[in-house]
Amino acid sequence: MARGKDKKKRKLEKKQEGDDVPKKVPHTLESLREKDETMLANVDEEEKEEAQKDMELDEMSSYFQNAYEPKVLITYSDNPHTKTRIFGKELMRIIPNSLSRYRQRSSVKRIVQSAIRESYTDVVIVNENQKQPNGFLLIHLPSGPTAHFRLSSCKITPELRKDYKEITNHRPEVILNNFSTRLGLTVGRMLGAMFHYEPQFKGRRVVTFHNLRDYIFFRHHRYEFTSDGKRAKLRELGPRFTLKLVSLQQGTFDSKHGDYEWIIAGRRHFMETSRRKFFL
Repeated sequence: MARGKDKKKRKLEKKQEGDDVPKKVPHTLESLREKDETMLANVDEEEKEEAQKDMELDEMSSYFQNAYEPKVLITYSDNPHTKTRIFGKELMRIIPNSLSRYRQRSSVKRIVQSAIRESYTDVVIVNENQKQPNGFLLIHLPSGPTAHFRLSSCKITPELRKDYKEITNHRPEVILNNFSTRLGLTVGRMLGAMFHYEPQFKGRRVVTFHNLRDYIFFRHHRYEFTSDGKRAKLRELGPRFTLKLVSLQQGTFDSKHGDYEWIIAGRRHFMETSRRKFFL
């Protein structure tokens, strides 16, 4: 009873005080995020210019200057589980100018060499464990970098909707959201560089990579307008999955002698991390 009286008392005080009292904003891990010296929002104009120059000279710069059309090779094990095989083929439907193949017992280095000869610009290798896709290796060609992700919460299109044949061949619009650090910009640019630089808006397809607390949530939607043309709603097409960066390596894949720009804590670097420290 006392708790109920206190609640009524607080409501009465709030009415009497009116709108002068500022609303309390709840604390979240995102709002309490520790400042990162590489976040562009925290640096001065000189460092922002330096970051811009770095992006103009990095391995993805020619893509963002619309100098080439991406060509992506998607591959997985020779005897993949049904879900992994479907997931790979769905990626092929989403990513324009991509091809899905079995690995044919080839090592990653041999796959990369073959892909370079065939003028591919990116290689995606999907790994699996316990009948689920659980790894996502993205290699930008011909000279890297290489990003290794953990893949989780994977839902293929038949698990999300019945009518999964409505994905058109139009090139999707790509949204890269909340990649705010230098590392995050590199990772976001790598993900964006798999897709054609010029989307076909007529298809109304949208691919989103949304970073939240270093987890990258992937969604694939089509937006539809209401009959009056004033509002739009989203229809999820699938698949749906989450990526967590494990490492970023300079150059193409080399597990023994690779030069790592970043590796998740607990592997080869021993950064002091906390729940409020985010890297992307």
